[in-house]
Amino acid sequence: MSLLPFLRELEHLTAPWQSAFSNSKVISTSVTGAHIFALFVGGGFAIAADRSTLRALRSDPTERTRQLRELDAVHRPVLIAIAVLFASGVLLALSDVKTFATAPTFWIKMALVLLLVVNGGLLTKTEQALRRAGTLVDAATHGLWKRMHVITWASLFLWSATLIAGVVLQNAT
Repeated sequence: MSLLPFLRELEHLTAPWQSAFSNSKVISTSVTGAHIFALFVGGGFAIAADRSTLRALRSDPTERTRQLRELDAVHRPVLIAIAVLFASGVLLALSDVKTFATAPTFWIKMALVLLLVVNGGLLTKTEQALRRAGTLVDAATHGLWKRMHVITWASLFLWSATLIAGVVLQNAT
């Protein structure tokens, strides 16, 4: 089954948006600006939290517990930023369906975004397990903190890789 008829239909359905986006500097700048700003805010909060988490991993249980509270506080602005990234990203993709749908870099970026969301889910699940354990220090919590270490490094990599993929995509289209 070919995707070509689907892409043609999607192009037809989004033609008014494509026209508005390409003919209005206000619209194209606003959507692109919202996308970049959301990446700046969401990624900035996430990377700052990741840095603090890596530092807390080398600290005592009290500092680690404090970091868990900080991570909990960071989730809301990061999730809001991800929602804005999603909405603005869809609008950007619909502004040139044929180009984006056939660009390998677009699909690489989408895979990175998916991995970022999955990693965020793992982070939340691990945080919750650590919060339930409190300041308890045992083999189970040690394993959870090791998992947090891996998840944190993955977060740093994925936010950076997603940014780079976005820049490559922008320059390739």
